[in-house]
Amino acid sequence: MHEFYQLSTTSLQGQPINFSDFEGKVVLIVNTASKCGFTYQYESLQALHNKYASQGLVILGFPCNQFGQQEPGDATQIEQGCLINYGVSFLMSAKVDVNGEHTHPIFRYLKSALPGFLTRKIKWNFTKFLIAADGTPIKRYAPFIKPEKLEITIQKALKNIMA
Repeated sequence: MHEFYQLSTTSLQGQPINFSDFEGKVVLIVNTASKCGFTYQYESLQALHNKYASQGLVILGFPCNQFGQQEPGDATQIEQGCLINYGVSFLMSAKVDVNGEHTHPIFRYLKSALPGFLTRKIKWNFTKFLIAADGTPIKRYAPFIKPEKLEITIQKALKNIMA
């Protein structure tokens, strides 16, 4: 089994999320924040979810408060903000660290597999990682890359599922 599928997290609602459930699906992982200049990207992420979930795309948001204290709320506040402001229905993890001593294992793995420009560290909210249906990380995207710019790569990854 691919290393990616051995990982897990906890949902914003406190339920386990086992990545083995995503085997055979394309996964987009994003570190998110509710009070960030890039928060508007929730809308585009939700649009991708609406368009491609039935074809095998899973989007998983990981709220993080490590950049400018831009995710200060608790799970209920995060969930309400995502739902009320952006209609988010894709999976959301409990709040995590993406850098430092308490880095969540998924981000430790992804930063190792897809190092960033000049450093492995995640530099800001809304860094995105696309994972192929076989669990292989495909590409890392900087925060300023809008989710809709990933659509062609997502389509190609989804075609590989059906091939």
